[in-house]
Amino acid sequence: MRLFRISALWAAIAAAVGVFVLLGYFVNIDFIQNIRLLFMRWAALLAAAALLVGLANLVQVHWRKLSLAEEGWIYSAVLILAFLVTLILALSFGPDNPVALFIFEYFQLPLEAGLMALLSVILLVAGFRLVTRRRDAFSILFLATALLVMFGTGPAVTEGPVTVVMRDLRAWISQVWSAGGARGIALGVALGATTTGLRVLLGADRPYGS
Repeated sequence: MRLFRISALWAAIAAAVGVFVLLGYFVNIDFIQNIRLLFMRWAALLAAAALLVGLANLVQVHWRKLSLAEEGWIYSAVLILAFLVTLILALSFGPDNPVALFIFEYFQLPLEAGLMALLSVILLVAGFRLVTRRRDAFSILFLATALLVMFGTGPAVTEGPVTVVMRDLRAWISQVWSAGGARGIALGVALGATTTGLRVLLGADRPYGS
């Protein structure tokens, strides 16, 4: 009975907070707006605390792997060293300092570009494997689209009509079909988040406790 009362209490608190936050977007009353902003600030603080806990857990996991000299410990050492150096420089000089911007421009951006290039190659290899295992119209279309986007995005050796057509097709695929798919995914995520929020407000789902 006591656990049921505690669970009902948490459900009521979650529902009340959610109702005030939702009303703040539709009702222009100073009292509701102030409460909504207060709850949003609390949510930002909780998100920051969760981020710090996640970073601490990440360092702890890799430190344990490094101390036990497990397989791949060198990568854990590089991760911890890079994390500590970046954190100390950012806290000492600020995120807009030239040193922090140098690290971001010459380390993080090249790593992100390399990962994106690796992702494109992996998609192309996956397309070839898909065609060899299942030869249908959708597999061939996937592979042809991946090749067209790759060759249309990369630098051309010589400029000509074929290069212009490939770039135009790549732009059309990216701006029409890819953007439409991304918007559909965003709409699906929004509907799923709305449904989850309503279930929490109504007490059907209780991720905050049992």
